[in-house]
Amino acid sequence: MLRKFGSIMQVSFTYVGTVVGAGFATGQEILQFFTRYGWMATVTIGIASLLFVWLGIKLMFLAHEVKAQSYEDLNKVLFGAKIGEWISLFTLVTLFGVTTVMLAGAGSVFEEQFRLPFQAGLLITLLLSYFVLNKGMGAIVAVNSIVVPLMLCFSSVVVWYSWDLPGSGNWLQLGSDYPLEKIWFAPFLYAAFNLTMAQGVLVPLGAQVKDRSVLFWGGIWGGVAIGVMLLAGHFALSAQMPGISQFDIPMGHLIRKVGPMIQFMFVMVIYGEIFTTFIADVYGLTLQLEQRTRFSRKRILWAVLTLSYLVSLAGFKTLLSTLYPLFGLISIAWMTMMIWRKTRPAGTN
Repeated sequence: MLRKFGSIMQVSFTYVGTVVGAGFATGQEILQFFTRYGWMATVTIGIASLLFVWLGIKLMFLAHEVKAQSYEDLNKVLFGAKIGEWISLFTLVTLFGVTTVMLAGAGSVFEEQFRLPFQAGLLITLLLSYFVLNKGMGAIVAVNSIVVPLMLCFSSVVVWYSWDLPGSGNWLQLGSDYPLEKIWFAPFLYAAFNLTMAQGVLVPLGAQVKDRSVLFWGGIWGGVAIGVMLLAGHFALSAQMPGISQFDIPMGHLIRKVGPMIQFMFVMVIYGEIFTTFIADVYGLTLQLEQRTRFSRKRILWAVLTLSYLVSLAGFKTLLSTLYPLFGLISIAWMTMMIWRKTRPAGTN
């Protein structure tokens, strides 16, 4: 029982670490998709959480059933061979774009927070990533088992700090002038985008874990943890609305008032979230390229990391601003197909 519980926790932590990225830690994602919509965000976070639980389990179950080696195998099952291949190719390009942004973000953390050279941040992150990724899925699971509990601790700290603020009731009271269709569409777009991006790790994870009940409970605990962290961030940010919305890193502005020790913890959490998202994306890219080429995984990994480094020097904002809206639409189509597709009941192997 203890071994099974440990496996469930590892799956749930990997799920959370793959979905939660730097945008989440800085508060910008929570602000844009939820908090700016006032009290209704509390309800839409509940909807997003249910989607993460339901579709996270379903994604891993489907991967388990078809023994998918990469997300392309799953997309071919969902969309058919031809369309699935094109969607996988577009996902590959977008994953690479996000990968370069994450790497550049790691360099910025070293430069702005640790007062170290930007290049040092890039190179240290690349070396750590190569070490982890060279060990395979087991090492990715191990890293997330360390980072995700720290994220949960940080969420508890921001709730504790915000509890007695004058605006602490805003999460249940704050109004919004945004149209209702935009407010209610937000949780579906948020869940669809993040789950589509998480395929790179969740698909091979689902295929490798032999016990479906581990995937089932791992998906439940992972989805619930994502929801709790979303709600914690929303509670803390809404307590300082509307002023907090003017900052690029709203959570950073909040944390600066708490003290240097908590601020250092916050920086470590941001770096941890950047790192877990980076290795998840690189892992998904490596598996996908391994299927499409005849090169070994190690050579592909070197190539992806080197190319990520080169592109991160120039920045990737223009391409991402073009890709993200289109990828959002494809993500909604992907989620629709996921909802439509049937899987075997949870109790069967």
